[in-house]
Order: sequence, then C-alpha cells, then structure tokens
Amino acid sequence: MSDVVNAVRAALPGVRADLEALVKIPAIAFDGLDHEPVRQGADAVQRLLDEAGAAESRQLAHGGGQPSVYAHFPAPEGQPTVLLYAHQDVQPVGDLAKWVQDDPFTVVEKDGRLYGRGVADDKAGVMAHVAALRAHGGRPPVGVKLLIEGEEEFGSPTLEGLIRDNQDLLAADVVVIADSTNWRTEVPALTTTLRGVINVYVEVAVLNVAVHSGVFGGPVPDALTALARLVATLHDDAGDVAVEGLVSGPSAALDYDEAALRHEAGLLPGTEFIGTGRLTERLWTKPTATVLGIDAPGAAESANALQPSARAKVSFRLAPGDSAESALKAVRAHVEANAPWGAQVTVTPEGGLGDPCAIDATGPAFDAAREAFAEAWDGTEPVEIGIGGSIPMIATFQELYPEAAILVTGVEDQYSNPHGPNESLDIKMFERVCTAEALLLEKLKR
Repeated sequence: MSDVVNAVRAALPGVRADLEALVKIPAIAFDGLDHEPVRQGADAVQRLLDEAGAAESRQLAHGGGQPSVYAHFPAPEGQPTVLLYAHQDVQPVGDLAKWVQDDPFTVVEKDGRLYGRGVADDKAGVMAHVAALRAHGGRPPVGVKLLIEGEEEFGSPTLEGLIRDNQDLLAADVVVIADSTNWRTEVPALTTTLRGVINVYVEVAVLNVAVHSGVFGGPVPDALTALARLVATLHDDAGDVAVEGLVSGPSAALDYDEAALRHEAGLLPGTEFIGTGRLTERLWTKPTATVLGIDAPGAAESANALQPSARAKVSFRLAPGDSAESALKAVRAHVEANAPWGAQVTVTPEGGLGDPCAIDATGPAFDAAREAFAEAWDGTEPVEIGIGGSIPMIATFQELYPEAAILVTGVEDQYSNPHGPNESLDIKMFERVCTAEALLLEKLKR
C-alpha cells in the first residue's frame, strides 16, 4: 500500500469530523433566507484551507453574489497547477418528517452511510480536496488552487462573472470538479457529458379580473385550464419533449437497470417511465421539460371564479450539443405557437442560462485520473458517464481555458439522494474518493 494511501487513511478521522462540522452550517443561498450561514460556511472553509497549509487564501465575490473561497498552494518548479472546485452551499431541507434524523444539519451514521443535508452535495467534495491536501502534508507535488463556491444550489448566478473577473488568478493546467457522481459505490466514474439548463416562467392571461364561474363559465376560458393545456403540449404521447428545435443525442454504451432506477427514484407501483430510447439517453442526452410549480389559488381556499391569469415555472434540461440561448428561443416559439384559445402568453427566464457540455476525456491528465481511480477502487477501472444535472460553469472553464483538462469527478452514488430528504454519503466510497484525489495529485507530476 502506497504512502499516499496510508496518509489518506490516517487523515480520514479528522476529515470526517470536519465534514460533520461543515454540515452543521445551514448555508442556503436562496432568496428570502438568512445568508449569514453562507458567509459562516465560507469562513469555515477558508480556515480549513489555511490550516492545510495554503500560502494564500481570500474570499471572492462578484455583483453582490455569495462569497467563494480561493486558496493557493504554489507549484514546485516545473510542475503543473491543478484547480480544485467544489461548493459549500446546500439545498433547503424540505419536509423534516421524511428525514431519518430530527435535524438534517446534524450528521447521523446508519448502515455505513452518513446522513445530512449537504453531506454529499457538495461538502464531501470540499472535504475530499482537504483530505488530498492533508495527505500530502500541505505540500502537494503539483501546484493547487481551490475555488469553493457559495451559491451553486441557487444556480450560480454570479459565478461566471467571478471566473471572468479572476481569469488569470484561476488559470490552471487541470481542473477537477468534485460535484458529480459515481456509477455505483463499487464502480468509479468520470463524467464526460452534462446537460444544460434553463428555467422559465410561463404565464397565461385570459381576463382582466376574476369573474363568476357560473355566470361566465362556458364561453369564457379560465387561465388555469389554458395553462394546463399549454404545458401539456411540452410532451408527446410517449413522454418525449415535443419542443421543436431542442437537440437530442446518443448516450454512452452504458444502460440503466430499470428495476434499479425505479427503486432509486421511488417510482410508485404502476407508474410508467416516460420517453423513448435507452434509459441513459433519457437521463443524459435528451432534453427534459419539468413543471416545477404553479402560481394559482390553493384548492381549499379557491373561489368559484374564472382565474384571469396563471403562471408555471418550467425547467428544461438541455442535451449536449445544444445551447441555452438557442433552446430559450425554441421554448418561447413553442409556447407562443401553442397558446390555447388566443390566450396571452409570456416566457420569462429565471436567472442565467446554463449551457450543456461534452468533455473529450483523452490525454495525460485523464490517463492519470483513470490510474488513480483504479488504484483507489482496488483495480476497478472507471467508466465514462453522463449526468442529467447541470454544472453550467464547466462550459465557462472550457471557453476560458481551452488547453486545460477538465475532470468531473464524483462524491455521490446511486443512493445519495441529493436535493431530497435523507441525503447521504457512503463512508467507504468517500474514503476511495479522497484516496483517488490524493493519488491524482501525485500522478500529475511531470
């Protein structure tokens, strides 16, 4: 067993303790919430990096956004520099009754897994970077820069501007994004395709004011029915997205086991999958349209009235090869062409647009990553996967640093349930992730 592997193993108790302490900070960057914990989280991360031996650390922000933590471990003479990315902000906890513990910000262990909001997405990514630095005694064999973000779960509205403002500061030969997943706990993965994302508000208006549903119902439409008919046009009868102009593409050779996907998603008995093609195509390389919410009177308090307007928030995931700007035009054209009964419709984007991306996983940095993964997973070679989720700033890195190798690695697995209740982290797999990153830094030496 190599010295690096032993060093990671020796560091893990402290890494786990610091992970649990980081989870205790409810760093949620969503509008309308207290953002002081986000700033506390940034301070905590900066302390961890200073303690790990950073020659420099500071907090960066752009346009009034949440702080990101930057730290630098200078490269030994002649060695490349690696930029390590993760984020310390988290999703809201949702329904507390569905968690295994009373407080989702207090980590509990059960059946070899740690449970808590952010324990996997993405505070484990933060701590995997810290673990790799500790394994090398704070003097990694290559240069290391770190960028730990504070608003990823809110859509990273200011991150692109921050990266562009600090393009020279963040320049690196290799970029490691520790915010994806592994194929299985026992099978590591490199993520090579990611879908893009646009979220839009679709509003339908048919009346100036609400009017009596008995007096006017019949010839006069209501906005809720019009909205329901409109969002129903987003899919065909098979469940494929029916917006003309959105791109679809082939996926990797891997396919998902249907029973496993039903179990992991919590699909109710009798509920069918939607769409056509292999499951990995539907998950990774075909577009989606999801109605996230509707603004309308609640059923219990609604009056007997025709509603004058209604609004839905719809999220579109975009296949690699598409662009967010092109997709937005296609969505707007589809909504306008399918407005029922002459209803007035508007499409308003929420926040920024996220482009999809594909990564050519060839070259020395990827070879080094595959060797590191295989060693950490006791000989199991990593597979190449796509993910249906989005990390829009990867496209920004590709644009600004075209010569850099971009490695998207995973701290999650098929049971992590990020964004949902009972988010969790497999303890053994986390050790492998930390080990793989420490080995990667060693193998990137020239």
